[in-house]
Amino acid sequence: MIKIGETQLDFSDPLMLGLAVVAALLLVLLLAVLRLGGRRDTVPSPLLRQMDDLGRTVQGLSDGQHQLAGGLKTIAEAQANAQTKMIQTVETRLAEVQHFMGESLHGSAVRTTRSLAGLEERLAVIDKAQSNIEKLSGDVLSLQDILSNKQTRGAFGEIQLKDIVGKALPPDAYTWQATLSNNKRADCLIHLPNPPGPIVIDSKFPLEAYENLHRADNKAEKIVAERAFKTSVRKHIKDISDKYIIEGETADGALMFLPSEAVYAELHASFAEVVREGFDARVWIVSPTTCMATLNTMRAILKDARMREQAGAIRRELGALYKDVERLGDRVGNLDRHFSQAVKDVEEIKISATKAGNRARRLDSFDFEDTPEISGGDVVRLTPK
Repeated sequence: MIKIGETQLDFSDPLMLGLAVVAALLLVLLLAVLRLGGRRDTVPSPLLRQMDDLGRTVQGLSDGQHQLAGGLKTIAEAQANAQTKMIQTVETRLAEVQHFMGESLHGSAVRTTRSLAGLEERLAVIDKAQSNIEKLSGDVLSLQDILSNKQTRGAFGEIQLKDIVGKALPPDAYTWQATLSNNKRADCLIHLPNPPGPIVIDSKFPLEAYENLHRADNKAEKIVAERAFKTSVRKHIKDISDKYIIEGETADGALMFLPSEAVYAELHASFAEVVREGFDARVWIVSPTTCMATLNTMRAILKDARMREQAGAIRRELGALYKDVERLGDRVGNLDRHFSQAVKDVEEIKISATKAGNRARRLDSFDFEDTPEISGGDVVRLTPK
C-alpha cells in the first residue's frame, strides 16, 4: 500500500494493479515520444495510431474507473444503509428480547419466591413432624422401658384396666385392689348381684414369652418358645382360679385381662387348647376390646338388678299415690258441695235484695201531700222516746 497525500493506493486490489500497469505503459510510451522529439516526422503512422488508440483506451479505462468508483460508492452507501437497517433491526430485536427476558426473569423471580415460600412452609411442617417423630420415638423408648420391667409392666396393665372399667361402669359398681377373705388382693372386684355374685378381674401380661416366640429363628427355638408361652399362660390361669374364685363369696368364675390385642390374638389363633383349659378352670381371658364388651353386659345386669331392688319401693309409692288421689277426690267433692250451698245462699240473697229494691221503689213513688195526717197514736216510732 502506497499513501500519496490523503490518497491511499492498495496494489493488492486487481483494479489498482491494472491501472498501475497501464500507467507504466503510458509512461514508457511518453518517454519514447519525448526521445523521438524532433524526429516526429520519422515516427511511423501505425505507431501514432496505436498511441492514439492506447490514449483512448486509457481514457476509457479512466472513465471506467470513475464509473466503478461511483458504483463502489453506491454499493458502499447501500451497504451502509443496509448495515444501518440491520443494526436498527438487531437493536429492536435485542430490545424485544431484553423486554421478554425481563418479564421472564420477573415471572421466574415471582415463581421462585413462591416456590421458596412453599418450600419454607413444607420445611416447617417437616420440622414439626420431625419433632413429633422424635417425641414419639422417646415415647416408644419409654414404653419399651416400661414393658421391659415386670413390675412396671404389671402397673401398665392395671392402668389400662382401670381406664376401661372407669369408662364402662359407675363408680359404685367396682372396687380397686379389693382384699378377699383369703387375704388375696384382686386388681378389680365387680359388685354383681347374686347370682352370679361379685367377680374378679386380674391383669396379666406374658410379654416376655410372646416376644421370645416371635424372635425364634428356627423350628427348635420356636418349639421351645411355644412351650414357654403356654406354660406362662397356664400359670396365670391357675393363679387366678386358686386365688380369686371363692365359693359363697365371689362368682363361680373370674376374668384374666390381657392388655395387648396382639397377645390375645396369638393366644386364640395358635393356642386354642390353652383357652379351653381356661374355660375349664372358669377363667375367661379378655382383651381391651372384649373386656369393654363384657363390662357393658355387666352394666346392663347391674341396672336390671337395681331396678328389681327398687320394685317394692315403687309399689309402695304407687299405693301412697293412689290414697292421695282418693283423698283429693273426697276433698274436691266437699268443695263442690260448699260451692253449691254458696250458690244457693247467693240466689236467696239476690231474691231478698230484689224484694227490698221493689219496696224502696214503691216508697219512693208515694205522694205524701195527699196522704191524710196520721194521728200520733197511729204513728209507729222507729226509736224510743
